[in-house]
Amino acid sequence: MQPRLSNLPMSIYIALAGFFQKLRSDERGLSGVVVAVLLILVAILAIILVWAFLGDWIRDMWDTITQQSDIA
Repeated sequence: MQPRLSNLPMSIYIALAGFFQKLRSDERGLSGVVVAVLLILVAILAIILVWAFLGDWIRDMWDTITQQSDIA
């Protein structure tokens, strides 16, 4: 069991290196993967920007609503 555990990091490295080598040499589906990753990044950035701009407005509206309910 001990020799297997000591060889585990090296076998993981070899497996990952082989995977990435195959991924780099296969150019057929790589553009699709790149487009998918870029679309996900653009969507995340859009959500962050919308939340940053609308977050203050929503907070102000909520404060206005709760202040009016305290008066009544």
